[in-house]
Amino acid sequence: MPDLYVSWSDYHQKIEQLAAQIYQSGWEFNQIVCLARGGLRVGDILSRIYQQPLAILATSSYSGSGKQERGNLTFSRHLTMTTEKLGEHILLVDDLVDSGVTLQQTIPWLKQNSNFPIVEIRTAVLWYKACSVIKPDYYVDYLPDNPWIHQPFEHYEQINLAELVAKVSQLC
Repeated sequence: MPDLYVSWSDYHQKIEQLAAQIYQSGWEFNQIVCLARGGLRVGDILSRIYQQPLAILATSSYSGSGKQERGNLTFSRHLTMTTEKLGEHILLVDDLVDSGVTLQQTIPWLKQNSNFPIVEIRTAVLWYKACSVIKPDYYVDYLPDNPWIHQPFEHYEQINLAELVAKVSQLC
C-alpha cells in the first residue's frame, strides 16, 4: 500500500471522530495519559474536549533517516502531570499503533510506576495498523496494509531554520 498523507484538517477531524467514539461507548475516565511525541496533539485536544487532566509520558522507539527505523523502546523517568495523583480510570492516547509494542509496554509501566491504584486503562489511537500486537480499545481507522503515515507536522522535522526565518519574514 502506498504511504498515507494526512492534512491538518483530516488530522483534526480524526481526533473529533475518536472523541465521539469514546463518548458513544459510555465509558467514563478521569485521566488522560498521552504518549509523547505522537500522542501529544491527540491528548491535548481530547483533554480540552473532555475537560480531564492530561499527563504526558515521553517515549521513543524510532530513529534513523526520517525517523522510520524502529529500535528499542525508551521511557522517560517520570510521568509529567499537574494533578496530585494519577486518575484511577485512564485513557492512554497515542496517534497510532504500529507494532503495538509501545502501548503494550506502557500499560504495565503505568501500573508499576504509579503510587496510586489504577482500576482500568483503555487505549485510544487514530490509526490501528494490522501488524500491531495489541488492538486498541478505540481507534478511527484500521489499516490492513500497514502504510507509513505522513502526518501534517512531519515537515518540521526536516525544516531548515534559515528558510523558516525567511518565510516568516515575508509574511510580516
